[in-house]
Amino acid sequence: MEAVVTAIRVALPVPLRQHFDYLLPANMQVQIGCRVRVPFGKRELIGIVWQLDVTPEVAAEQLKPVLAVIDQTAVLPKLLRQLLSFAADYYHHPLGEVLTAALPALLREGRELSAYQPTSYRLTAEGAAAKLSDFSRSPKQAALWQALSEQALSETTLKTQFSSNTLKQLIDKGLITRFQTTPEPYQFQGLAEPALQLTADQALAVTALNQAQGSFKSFLLEGVTGSGKTEVYLQCIAPLLQAGKQVLVLLPEIGLTPQTLSRFAQRFQAPILVWHSNLSDGERLQCWLQAASGAAAVIIGTRSALFLPFRQLGLIIIDEEHDLSLKQQDGFRYHARDLAIKRAALEICPILLGSATPSLESLYNCQQGRFIHLQLTARASGQALPKVELIDLKQQVLQYGLAQQTLQQMQQQLQAGKQVMLFLNRRGFAPALSCQECGWLTECQRCSAFTTYHKHSRQLVCHHCGATRAVPRQCGGCGSPRLAPVGQGTEQLEEHLTTLFPDIPVTRLDRDSTRRKGAFASLLSEIEQAGPRLILGTQMLAKGHHFPFVTLVVIVDVDGALYSADFRAPEQLGQLLTQVAGRAGRGHDKGKVLLQTQHPEHALLQDIILNGYAAFARSALLERQQTFLPPCQHLALFRAEAHQSEPCQQLLQQLATFCQQYPSVQLLGPLLSPLERKAGKYRWQLHLYAKHRPQLHQLLSALLIEIPKWPLSRKIKWQLDVDALDLS
Repeated sequence: MEAVVTAIRVALPVPLRQHFDYLLPANMQVQIGCRVRVPFGKRELIGIVWQLDVTPEVAAEQLKPVLAVIDQTAVLPKLLRQLLSFAADYYHHPLGEVLTAALPALLREGRELSAYQPTSYRLTAEGAAAKLSDFSRSPKQAALWQALSEQALSETTLKTQFSSNTLKQLIDKGLITRFQTTPEPYQFQGLAEPALQLTADQALAVTALNQAQGSFKSFLLEGVTGSGKTEVYLQCIAPLLQAGKQVLVLLPEIGLTPQTLSRFAQRFQAPILVWHSNLSDGERLQCWLQAASGAAAVIIGTRSALFLPFRQLGLIIIDEEHDLSLKQQDGFRYHARDLAIKRAALEICPILLGSATPSLESLYNCQQGRFIHLQLTARASGQALPKVELIDLKQQVLQYGLAQQTLQQMQQQLQAGKQVMLFLNRRGFAPALSCQECGWLTECQRCSAFTTYHKHSRQLVCHHCGATRAVPRQCGGCGSPRLAPVGQGTEQLEEHLTTLFPDIPVTRLDRDSTRRKGAFASLLSEIEQAGPRLILGTQMLAKGHHFPFVTLVVIVDVDGALYSADFRAPEQLGQLLTQVAGRAGRGHDKGKVLLQTQHPEHALLQDIILNGYAAFARSALLERQQTFLPPCQHLALFRAEAHQSEPCQQLLQQLATFCQQYPSVQLLGPLLSPLERKAGKYRWQLHLYAKHRPQLHQLLSALLIEIPKWPLSRKIKWQLDVDALDLS
């Protein structure tokens, strides 16, 4: 009689769209969702058990055995596995890489969870039988014994009250023992401060969400800037915490976390944790453990917080749902908003998407009846929306890129003790250096782009590939030493503002000024102080911040974004202008926005200023419907890149030829990417459009089986991006 072979299927973190079977030794037991260590070629990898008792496709003697079972219970619970399986299928990404992306780094490395569980101490049987008189010669040991005779104590508590030496002495005597504990689900202690009075629109939104508890429904909360969306979030969350449920709040950027955390901590007496890439590996694992145990009531996090293993998830909130940062742009290219909707469906809980400038995708879903549309049409304070004034730059003498009219209004606000915010979406000192003799410009040697001059670090930096080099002493064309900055970045404008307004503090917010840990929170605290101040920055400033003392916003230059080839550019510019303008007049004083442009007559600017974002978005959506563009059609994008241009074009042409078997899918390309060369490689694209999603995915599945058979595909780096947002 043949011995029964137990084979299991393991998902491994490798870029291969296939499964891997291993022999499970008789002395090992395992569950689906557990981690195992297995041999893979000459390496050992940490994988996730995906199926038990499978019928292997090869002979049993060819199977390699599992080396070790790391977990006794699943680190990926069933609902999370369903979500990740859906994500792997939808985005056509290898399952092993998707599963691995959902785990904290320490678990990906194969660390045992038990090493990170909280520990406590209690008396042994011998310790319980001891008497106080036994410690007459050691008052410290007596105090520790007395404390533990009343109750077990956590390691954290003990180490704050007793020395490690005293602890060790009682352990060595066999009087106390250490044991691991599982964090208990949180206990809600109520509100730390009373809720605010709601407007009629806010009250309708809160009522709708409360009635949806315990069921899956998708809501879009469209509220003008300053309309009190956060207060709606807080009042929707309160009854859930009372019921012991957990809440996930997704934000597009780390920079929004400090303000949001502060608002939530002021309101709720419950454990509120954060999750983002600036945390250490240990901090992220502790957050993961507290989500899984139910010890965390609310987790405020960026994109990947979506994959935390909540014990009892009652609501998902996505703030600034329109933001492009919610889409992962490399590796596993998922959209956190779209996967969050799927997770809410699996968890049978509502999801709330909030924005002053909703994406056209979400507005389209409202039109189609998939989302329930909630609107906040006025500011919660009753304050009017800021007035927008176009400053025509034609035939004007500019001072450091600012019109005389602009400078006068800035001066008036600063003299009145108010704050002025200037938005310039170009970091660095200048977009390039130019030769004053022949017009030569500093270009990146690896990209089809100019290098940005950073004066403080004395470097030329490519903002596409990150390459840096020293500032040249002479022109690369004619050898002249006469090199000068062209255009203006935030560094240069900051320098000029200190010259124009020497007595006014200037706070610059961009990626360069916030690199250091804690720098962003420190700069925000500066801005929150009353008194005259100039605030300068890039699109970081547009991301939902509340600056109560800003009365004037100056948009220094938007003209570069008016004539983009990307069909999404008008939507993104409309969102950016509306969000930046919304930082003005959020306190007690009226707000105003000055928009400097060479094209004040441009239809897009006129539409947004005269009609507002809501009307603009609806006309833009109608235009997308008429031109058969997303969200009215579904888009998948193939990219190819190599050191030579021609092979990329050839590979994508091969893809295009294959796609002709599927007439329901329309093609655009192959064509050169707008940024033709990046990091030394030429870049090509092929766009696939389909009216019905199943038809597109049927084609993609067939393509991904064929592509590995083509010799060219093994020589060229290529990627698939489903629902692509970045067309550069």
